[in-house]
Amino acid sequence: MKEETKYSHNWNLDNLYPDGSDSSQFRDHIKHIEIKMCNLEDELNHFNTPQEISESSKVADIIDTIGYIRINLSQANSYITCLLAQNPKDQNAPTLKGKTSSINARFEATLKKLQKILLRTDHQLWEDILDTPDLHSYNFILNEWRKKADMHLPHDEESLVADLMVDGYHAWGEFYHSLIGSIKVNIQIDGERKELSVGQAINLRSHPDEEVRKKSFYALEEIWKEKEEQFAKILNHIAGFRLQVYKKRRLENILEEPLIENRIKEETLNAMWRAVSKSKQPFNKYLNQKANMNGHAKMKLYNFWSPIKNTDRKIKYEEAVNFILKHFSQFGTELESFTREAFDQEWIEAEDLPNKSMAAFCASFPMSGESRIFMTYGNRITNVLTLAHELGHAFHNHAMKPIKGINRQYSMCIAETASTFAEMIILDAAFAKAESTEEKLFLLDEKLKRSVMNFMNIHSRFLFEERFYEERKSGIVPSSRLNELMQEAIDEGYDGSFDNASIHSWVWTPHYYITKSPFYNFPYTFGYIFTLSIYARAKEKGKEFEKDYLALLRDSGSMSTEDLVMKHLGEDITSEAFWQKGIELCVRDVEEFITLTS
Repeated sequence: MKEETKYSHNWNLDNLYPDGSDSSQFRDHIKHIEIKMCNLEDELNHFNTPQEISESSKVADIIDTIGYIRINLSQANSYITCLLAQNPKDQNAPTLKGKTSSINARFEATLKKLQKILLRTDHQLWEDILDTPDLHSYNFILNEWRKKADMHLPHDEESLVADLMVDGYHAWGEFYHSLIGSIKVNIQIDGERKELSVGQAINLRSHPDEEVRKKSFYALEEIWKEKEEQFAKILNHIAGFRLQVYKKRRLENILEEPLIENRIKEETLNAMWRAVSKSKQPFNKYLNQKANMNGHAKMKLYNFWSPIKNTDRKIKYEEAVNFILKHFSQFGTELESFTREAFDQEWIEAEDLPNKSMAAFCASFPMSGESRIFMTYGNRITNVLTLAHELGHAFHNHAMKPIKGINRQYSMCIAETASTFAEMIILDAAFAKAESTEEKLFLLDEKLKRSVMNFMNIHSRFLFEERFYEERKSGIVPSSRLNELMQEAIDEGYDGSFDNASIHSWVWTPHYYITKSPFYNFPYTFGYIFTLSIYARAKEKGKEFEKDYLALLRDSGSMSTEDLVMKHLGEDITSEAFWQKGIELCVRDVEEFITLTS
């Protein structure tokens, strides 16, 4: 029976475009983007490298058009994502997705063409043009474009590479997801034989019964061992293609592209990892303590996600909403009023339905100035945290509303800032409200699992990927060697905390198979520690910090990350000291956990 509540469990997509995938209004929107795209392509065919400072207004007009198309495309892509989430069997949505994917490809190709044209501008003239009122607000983005253009091949060659990627590079990534999706895992639970998807089997890692967790873990390990050759081929082909493209583009350092995309210096990344490497011991202590509570000397991987205490406390949806509103309001009035609007205007799809995807997401609708959140609410504190997390993403979208189109795109390093910040508000509030030691331990464990994932798990992923790419330069890396590299990375990343690490983590970690960019890992750790610093400052300043926080979010798409942090926090992120301060906040959680469990 569906819970009665004044807050809807279902989102409203019709007030964006009525009639779902049959919407004539949405199809008109796509046609409008196509027309704008054709106009832009035509304009660029007649656009030459600037020769006079007076041409700055013409450049600004093109940039404004690009910004306009980008936010329209974002709106369309988000709508299709939501349609497929609410009904994976929607017959029309894939066709619509095909149309927007085609426009996306044309848009990216046109953008690269413009970047190449701008790259040829005389250096002094370029500096003068950027100084004009027309282009001053685009200064950072335009310089970033010039840097990217310098990495790219000539337009015709770049287009050829893009075409080859579709049936080569990207096809391997799609094949990986298809292969993973086809795997069935047979596990006996409570005397009953069940056939589960990989996702369902992995979700059993948080099952309260250790025997179930153990069976799931070893059943998956058997499958990975059986299929490791197939996955090794996929991973090697993705990496090999990427390395060939980098070689053509004269990129020696595999980190160069992800560093540019994340707008950080290698010096910053190294400082962060040094600070993390020096701070493993407290988290090792936490893992050992939790292992002891499960009756083991060292942590078993299948016990990492186990609940520290079985808590039966149910939190109804309306209670969760009111709790979030109450504690968001103590941080700032804009966060509270925005969140209230999200619930009142039915932006959230939270109903607990069979066969519904467990993956939560937030989709931005920049043309409408709205967001939509998809999740499954199951009356647990972890669901409350997920809801707060996705509302944080939506708040970042809200903060960017007054910002011009091309200055709205922020890096992945910053992408988890507002979401993690919102989650921290609710975690701390729930901990303060907890009446029993059991409830406090449950919440502390939730916080510490996040810390371990960011300081240890993500570090191991980074180490593996870095070493794998280095070896891949010399040829195919066999599955046996991939297992060795993974074992070494886990031992170093987790500081030897596990006694049965999954050497096949390289198989079931989907981030290694993302074809958009390598190293889809370090931005998580970066964002986590960065947010800790912001949150610590917010607790000191109270509600008056919201204005500064909004300013930071609004600048997140138009500055280097080093400049962003210096401007808004007055901190040097190339220094280990910045990262150490954030890590120390998490070390205090370890100390409290040890005290409560001793």
